[in-house]
Amino acid sequence: MKNIWSIAKAALLLLIVGCTGIPDGLQPVADFELERYLGKWYEIARLDHSFERNLSQVTADYSLRKDGGVEVVNQGFNQKSGKWEMITGKAFLIGKGNVGSLKVSFFGPFYGGYHVVALDQKDYSYAMVAGPSRSYLWILSRNKTLDSTILERLVGKANQWGFETDKLTYVDHNLPET
Repeated sequence: MKNIWSIAKAALLLLIVGCTGIPDGLQPVADFELERYLGKWYEIARLDHSFERNLSQVTADYSLRKDGGVEVVNQGFNQKSGKWEMITGKAFLIGKGNVGSLKVSFFGPFYGGYHVVALDQKDYSYAMVAGPSRSYLWILSRNKTLDSTILERLVGKANQWGFETDKLTYVDHNLPET
């Protein structure tokens, strides 16, 4: 478990030092309510990176910290090693509190951008998140599955915005829990 997160830290360090910006042409959602965003999210699809490679059943859990920030707990089951992996980080809103842009750190003082670029603003039941570049994309849901029509619409938007959607990894949440 420590090995995968060590690799993740090294990769992230190279990619996100001071990189909290949003990819050109994208805008984070407005009228964002952090309190409604808190809680458990299931990763439905992602652009894969070494820090999530071989992970299924990936979840992210967000809760308020005493300092006004957000505690971020990501976990997933590594199918290759047969073990659960977990990492805890912190996040803070960037700019105005009603815009879906945060900076997230899983180690030290280094932060990366976390930008909610699509959101079910009625129920907060799904979200699409971009990182600091078009190499980072996550589609999240409050449930282990997402309606196929909604998923297709989000993937279509991501494709229009220049993400390599043909490289998306779809996360399996139907594996037996261990």
